[in-house]
Amino acid sequence: MASQKYLDPPPAAVRDKAAFELLRVWVAEQGQHVSLRSGAWEDPFAWGIVLADLARHIVNAESMQRKDFDEEAFLDRMLEGFRAEIESPTDEPEGEITQ
Repeated sequence: MASQKYLDPPPAAVRDKAAFELLRVWVAEQGQHVSLRSGAWEDPFAWGIVLADLARHIVNAESMQRKDFDEEAFLDRMLEGFRAEIESPTDEPEGEITQ
């Protein structure tokens, strides 16, 4: 587990005055908690691209931390987890719009 509570924004987000945060995911109180910017796009297809890109970033980050890493097997296993959770959720999303 990282010793740092908050992650630093990527350098491009710091440089770009028009950049904005889209998604933040926390593990707290033994569960997942999310802040997200809704309404960023009208077409939900764009969120699908975000999720796919995020999956690739996760694979890339993990590959840098592990020796003899099989990127394809890792992605396949991650997609298994995604499908399982979509088809049979372990909990229901709840929350409110705060801004």
